[in-house]
Parts: sequence; C-alpha cells; structure tokens
Amino acid sequence: MCSHQDRVGGAARNRRRLRALAGRRPRARRRRGQPVPLRRERAVTAPVVALRDVGFRRNGRQILEDVTLEVRAGEHWALLGPNGAGKSTILGFCGAVTHPSAGTVEVLGERLGRVELAALRRRIGHVNPRHPLDSPLSVREVALTGITSTIELPMRWVAAPDEIERADAVLEQLGLSPIAESRWPTLSQGERGRTLIARALLSDPALLLLDEPSTGLDVAAREQLLETVDALERTHPDLASILVTHHLEELPETTTHAVLVAHGRITASGPVAEVVTSEAVSAAFEHPIDVEHRDGRWSARARRRRAVAL
Repeated sequence: MCSHQDRVGGAARNRRRLRALAGRRPRARRRRGQPVPLRRERAVTAPVVALRDVGFRRNGRQILEDVTLEVRAGEHWALLGPNGAGKSTILGFCGAVTHPSAGTVEVLGERLGRVELAALRRRIGHVNPRHPLDSPLSVREVALTGITSTIELPMRWVAAPDEIERADAVLEQLGLSPIAESRWPTLSQGERGRTLIARALLSDPALLLLDEPSTGLDVAAREQLLETVDALERTHPDLASILVTHHLEELPETTTHAVLVAHGRITASGPVAEVVTSEAVSAAFEHPIDVEHRDGRWSARARRRRAVAL
C-alpha cells in the first residue's frame, strides 16, 4: 500500500502535469483531402508618422515647405541637416507638439487638429537631453514618470507593484539596475541619457523620438548610449524611432532610413545607404564632405583641398 506521503507527492505531480497540459493548445487536425491553408501575409499597416506636403510659417517667415515623410513600424530614421535647417520643427510635428501651417500630419493614425493631443502624446516616447528636472529623483523614479507623462512624480501618486516591476525590467534591459537608486543630480550626462530612454519606454510607445541625445557626451558615454539605442531593435522590434543629429558619428548602427534637410526643405530621403552619401551630404551642408561607412558606423570629414603649386 502507498503511504500518505506517496499519495501527497503523487497528487502534487498530477497538479503540475495538469497545469502544464492546460497551457498547451490542441493541434488542429486536417481532414484527409482538405487543402492546406495558405500562410497569411503580414497586413500592411498604416504609417506610424505621415507628413504630407507640410509647410510651417512663424512670424511671417517660412520655416518649412513641401515636407513629405512616412515612417513605419520597426523603422529607425535619422533626421540630418545643418543648424537652422528645420529638423526640430519636423520633430515637433512627429511628437504632436507643433501644428503645420499647411499640409497634413498624422501620428499613430491620428491627424493633428482632430485628436486630443495629451492622449496622443502619452503614446510617444520623447528623449530630450535638456530634460527640465530639478528634484533629486532616483533613476527608478525618473523612469516611472514615463507612466505618468510628467516631469516630476505627481503628488499622492503611488506606483503599483506591477508598474515598479516594469520599471525594473526596463532598467535591467538598459544596464541601469546597478544605479537604480542613484539620484538625478549625481548622474553623469550619459547615465541621464540612458535613464531618459528608460523613461520613454515605460509608456510602451509605438514611436520613440530622440532629440540630439548625444549632446554633451564624451566619446565613451556616446558609445554606451548608442549601444542602448541599437539594443532596442532586439528588445522592441516593432518600435519606430526618429533620431535628430547633425553629426554622422552619432548614427546608431541600426539606422534604416535617413532624411536630409536644408533651408526648410527635404533634399534627400530614403534608405540610409542611399541618402547618406558624400554627394547628398555635401549638398545639404553646402560644403564638400567625404562620407565613410565602415563596420556599421558612419563618419564625415571636410574634403581636403589640394595645395596649388606655385
């Protein structure tokens, strides 16, 4: 006869087996002669961002004209151009912050002017190195403000246990767990940049905007930040991103597309290898520039002028 201990152990094994079986989906059987179902093609989804014939005027001055751009899920765009070209204004459209003077802007399927902006902005992650935080929040607390869409933690707001777990999971993904309790004023500029990426991801965005995220970073901190951005292709494969910079060295390896802007107009747009060329970059910056692509990274330097022999 089985002892009481054996019966208890057997019952426990049975419960574990039943739980395992309950999680399995039964395999659908195909009757003999029934045709094999065709594999469904992935549905073509609407663009994450769609700017069509967009223009923008400020104080009677034309800032942008005839800007057309489409960004789709999983694409990573670089917005390049000299200072004053209009890059920040275009990013303002993508972040549902700026309204166009002409044309249409659709973000996450919603047309600006026909949508409640606060709700739309909560679905967009925005990384701005000039983040105006004054309080000594911890890295974890800064990340949690991505859920509340605020700069400071709201009064009387307490994060739920699952929200804290989400925050800690994102911090771990970005290699920030060891400094989760560190305070904002004590962080290096590179640590702040990575913390702001964690903050942006906590809102579970479909679109991530990075506004010159390498500003003020030394070489090592810049490389750590770019490694963090590159990792998003693996951890968030459907996330679309737009990164603004005027330095080709700051382009992540995972950049798929690029836009060159000069004097308020798009001068080139498309797959990054077709746009980031010596000819196109020289035309946008109005200076002879040699562009090089090696080991997945881009670099640029002014073309040397040959000395004239006397």
